[in-house]
Amino acid sequence: MADLGLGPLGQGLLFGLALAMPVGAIGLLCIRRSLDHGFATGFATGLGAAVADAGYGAVAAFGLTSVSDFLLAWQQVLALAGGAALIWLGLQSWRARPGGPAATSSVGPHPILAFAQTVGLTLANPQTVLTFIALFAGLGVVLGDDFGWRPAALLVAGVFLGSAAWWLILAGGVAGLLRRRLSAAVIGWINRGAGALVMGFGLLAIVGGLGLI
Repeated sequence: MADLGLGPLGQGLLFGLALAMPVGAIGLLCIRRSLDHGFATGFATGLGAAVADAGYGAVAAFGLTSVSDFLLAWQQVLALAGGAALIWLGLQSWRARPGGPAATSSVGPHPILAFAQTVGLTLANPQTVLTFIALFAGLGVVLGDDFGWRPAALLVAGVFLGSAAWWLILAGGVAGLLRRRLSAAVIGWINRGAGALVMGFGLLAIVGGLGLI
C-alpha cells in the first residue's frame, strides 16, 4: 500500500471528505432541509449519504466483487429509480412553504425519513463503487496479501467519518448561521432554486440510465 503518511484511517477521512464536499443533489437537499427544518433533519440527510458511501467503500476495500457486480448489473434500473426520486423530492422543495413543512407534501421533515431517503439515493449510484475501487487500487488496497482486514476496516471507518464530518459542518453552518438571518421570502426562493436543481439532477440520472448520454 502506498503510504501517504496518514495511515488507513487518515486516508479514509480524506476520501470521505473528497466525496462529500462537491455540491450535488444531496448537498442541495442538506442545505434546503437545514434551512427549512433545522440542524437535525439537515444533518440526517447528509448522514444517510455518509453511511451509503461507507457501504460502497466496504464493498471495494473488502473485495466483495459479487456485490459490486450485482449493483453494476442493475445500475440502469437504480439510476431510473434514483432519478425519479430526485425529481419528486425536487418538486416537494419547489412547493415547500419556507419555515415549515411542505405545503402539500406527504413527506415530513423527520430526521429518520431524511436519513433513509438519502441512503437510498446514494446507493442508487453504483458507479460510486468504481470510484472507490480506483482510489483503493492506487493505494494498493486489496484485502488479503499484506493489507489485511483491519486496515481495510479502518479505511472504511475513515470514509464514513470524513463524509459525516462534512455534513456536520454544512448542516451546522446553514442551520446555525443562516437559518435565523434569512427572511421567509429568501428561504422560499432558495427552496425553488434548490428544487429546480435537484429535479435537474434527477433528469440527468434518468437520461443516463436510459443510455442517452
